[in-house]
Amino acid sequence: MKEEVKVEVEDGGILQISGERSKEQEEKNDKWHRVERSSGKFVRRFRLPENAKVEQVKAAMENGVLTVTVPKEEVKKPEVKAIDISG
Repeated sequence: MKEEVKVEVEDGGILQISGERSKEQEEKNDKWHRVERSSGKFVRRFRLPENAKVEQVKAAMENGVLTVTVPKEEVKKPEVKAIDISG
């Protein structure tokens, strides 16, 4: 099976994964020979969170598994200060 996959980040923080897969299966013996081919295109789109670092999105394919890594900006939490109320 052969797969071609493209990962893009579009304006507005949209992650698009598209590709095409094709499969060929062949069987033969002394009396006959059969080849079956199938193919198809696919597209998936996801809206990334606002704190995503879109310029640092990474994708890797290993053994037919696509892994997309989307780093996020750290959200700074407001500091909480203790107040002495013992008087």
